[in-house]
Amino acid sequence: MTDPLRLCVYATVALLAWLLGPWAVLGFAVLGFVGYWKARRAGLTRSKCVLRDTRLVLAYLGLIAVAALAAIVYSLIGT
Repeated sequence: MTDPLRLCVYATVALLAWLLGPWAVLGFAVLGFVGYWKARRAGLTRSKCVLRDTRLVLAYLGLIAVAALAAIVYSLIGT
């Protein structure tokens, strides 16, 4: 049997997102984007992610970061 460590990691990420809201989402999105950006520059073109193509993964993570940033701005403006 394999260790279901990924499930524990997913639960921890979900907990942080719940507690920290869009700040955690922005942090994880930026962290993932930077990691994939470096990997792509080093030659990685295919990912184990469902999206497969690293360009799609970068676009996905960028979109998440923009959405989180919009949520942060919206919460600060209060409108």
